[in-house]
Amino acid sequence: MAKDNPFDPELVRELANMIADTDLSEIEVEKGDLRIRVARTIHAAMTVPVAAPAALAPAPVVAPPPAAADASAAKPGAPHPGTVLSPMVGTAYRKPSPDAKAFVEIGSKVQAGDKVLLVEAMKTFNEIVAPRAGTVTAIYVEDGTPVEYGEPLLVIE
Repeated sequence: MAKDNPFDPELVRELANMIADTDLSEIEVEKGDLRIRVARTIHAAMTVPVAAPAALAPAPVVAPPPAAADASAAKPGAPHPGTVLSPMVGTAYRKPSPDAKAFVEIGSKVQAGDKVLLVEAMKTFNEIVAPRAGTVTAIYVEDGTPVEYGEPLLVIE
């Protein structure tokens, strides 16, 4: 190792091997003015369902629900043509902040492109917009609940 270059490639190899042999995603060592950080990106395999989104809905109930049941309480067995599906896995938020009012409620009129929900994934808030104009007739998620890819979020008729 040269005196003018404190970089030690053998140390970096050792650190990389240590990361490969463990479940660590990064390691950092510091000695005097020298600091070396070695990190790896872990790629998680994401399973994307091939079946229709209806396969993600809960199993059908044997006894029919009472007629007075709230429309937003049960998720549909067959998706309505106006169903807005979650484009990702994350946490759904119906409000822009905890003290704000919800983007939409049942009965709200929306235009194509209006923001109807947020889905937070990996600390990024993704706007979910109305794909068409209409009236919100059902909302299947509560504020702050986890959602899966393809899960029904709401219906716009």
